[in-house]
This record gives sequence, C-alpha cells and structure tokens, in this order.
Amino acid sequence: MKKQSEIVYTHYRSPMGRMVIAASATGLTGAWFEGQKHMPELSHWTLLPEPGAHPVLAQAVHELTRFFNGQAPRFSVPLDLRAGTPFQQQVWAALQRIGYGQTVSYGALAQQLGRPTGARAVGAAVGRNPVSVIVPCHRVLGAGGALTGYAGGLDRKTGLLRLEALRGSAAAGTAPAFSRSGD
Repeated sequence: MKKQSEIVYTHYRSPMGRMVIAASATGLTGAWFEGQKHMPELSHWTLLPEPGAHPVLAQAVHELTRFFNGQAPRFSVPLDLRAGTPFQQQVWAALQRIGYGQTVSYGALAQQLGRPTGARAVGAAVGRNPVSVIVPCHRVLGAGGALTGYAGGLDRKTGLLRLEALRGSAAAGTAPAFSRSGD
C-alpha cells in the first residue's frame, strides 16, 4: 500500500475554478475542483508550487489546459487509481471509454458492467472518482437524461458538457447538442 507522503500536488486555475492536481511517482492520483466532495486532506501531501517539478503533474496541467482550450479532447497522462476498490476501479475504467461529447446514463453504465440492477452502486463509484475531467464522470446522466450528481457541483458538470458539445459541434460544423449513448 502506498504511503500518503508519496503524493505530491499542485494547484491549477481552470476556467471552471481552481483545481488541485495530485500525483504519485507512477501516475495521476487526483484532480479535484477546490471544495469538491470527497477531496482528501492535503496536509499529508507535498505541495509543489511549480507543476513542472513533477513529470506527471506537468503532463496533467498541459493536457487540462489543452482540453479547456478545445485543442485535445483525449488525455494520455498515466493514472494511478489504486486508492479505489476493485469495483470503483472497474467503474472508473468504464468512464474512460465514454467518448468526448458523449453521455451515458448510470443505468446503461451498470448494464455495460454486467450489473443491470446496479445503477446506484455505479453512481456511488462515479461520485468517488478522484480524477475529475480526465476520468470523465461529468458525462454520466440520470435516467432520461436528467442532470444529476457531480461532486464538483452541477454548474461545473453543465459547463463541462456544454464545453464538449460546443467544441464537438464546432469541429463537425453542426449546431451544439448533447449526444447520448446507451440508455
């Protein structure tokens, strides 16, 4: 088990608010909007004022900046999600397969994971996702497309979905619209 002291973090100013970005030696362990639910206590970690001092933090900040500027919808920063339970890790891996500008319901995600009655369990795991934006939990909607739950706040979830819809439609030359997959 990794020790808390192995985690380093920095701050990142996104267009949707200040974020805390954390990493281990092997990958990104967290990306939270300040004040987000389930954000861990930072006092056990080492603050790196300059993200360039750690290669994973530097890559995460670079990719987030490109994402928010509409330049790169895919993330390649290595992830270290060992802190989650096996089920949470399974859900977080499924989140990474939801395409840019796409959405899926909690129920459909549960179906994909072979747990057709597990929408609430999936929702709980989605809510504990430690890597906002990069592991795109904002792309999961309630039944019938309802905008529900987001640890970083529904205003940010709406903003992220709009950003992806606008950027996706601009690239395609079409009007912005949310696109849903599997319900």
